[in-house]
Amino acid sequence: MSAAPHVPVLLEACIEALAIRPDGHYVDATFGRGGHSRAILARLGPQGRLLALDRDPEAIAAARAIDDPRFFPMHAAFADMAAAVARMGWQAIDGALFDLGVSSPQLDTLERGFSFRGDAPLDMRMDTTSGITAAQWIAVADEHELKEVITRYGEERFAGAIAKQIVAARRERPIESTAQLAALVGAAVRTREPGQDPATRTFQAVRIHINQELAQLSRALESTLELLAVGAPLVVIAFHSLEDRIVKQFMRDAARPAAGLPRMPLRAAELPQPRVEWSARVQRASPDEVARNPRSRSAILRVARKLPVREA
Repeated sequence: MSAAPHVPVLLEACIEALAIRPDGHYVDATFGRGGHSRAILARLGPQGRLLALDRDPEAIAAARAIDDPRFFPMHAAFADMAAAVARMGWQAIDGALFDLGVSSPQLDTLERGFSFRGDAPLDMRMDTTSGITAAQWIAVADEHELKEVITRYGEERFAGAIAKQIVAARRERPIESTAQLAALVGAAVRTREPGQDPATRTFQAVRIHINQELAQLSRALESTLELLAVGAPLVVIAFHSLEDRIVKQFMRDAARPAAGLPRMPLRAAELPQPRVEWSARVQRASPDEVARNPRSRSAILRVARKLPVREA
């Protein structure tokens, strides 16, 4: 195996949470450049198997360079995990790992259009084989939609001003590059937190919208829980509050299924059963890891384990 070209976030914590069985079947739902996958493979025995998913064709090309008969890369979004696992012929999985958000290689490759630190085509698609680009969406979205997306997914208080700036600018010429969009946002944002570029929140919002990241995540969490064997862990790393809010709410609700039921007399055996056990306590990167890998600064790790079905 070749060395990983980037540093995986919270690697040891993820491997510990997965509690890898040598003969287990695992899913790395976000291969990226394979740092987590390689660590999982290092702990699997000859009968163990690892399915690695990624919607990015470049990530899958990197995955196919791993020559290991226990390893199966597949070009698929993690929301389609159930279909991918069915293709493998597996009845259940012994653990799943999600490393959410944009990957370091995607950010570092300027021509992908994820970064405002340079000038490149305004693409932002994680799967470059399908869907519309950020430039194509910005060309047709009306001011209301632009404001709503930037507000919802960027939590940007200047979303209205940014939307107006975009609509005015595109009347003059198409907005087709990252530098154009970053400059427009910079002109509309009057102030920003120290150390944060004015374009940060808008680029995040457009990226999330183009890739439907939060909708994909909600679908993936539910389908993954159905696939897990009893006692198997669901391990998720989130990097911003929108992702983490979905993960936290999903795990909390799965652990407390009786919450929100109408008030009526029910016997204990008639109550819905908790589907997972989890702790609200999160794990974050240590100061040493943050110093080695600044991307880990905002990482939040959550873990849930599937519970058995209680006999009636």
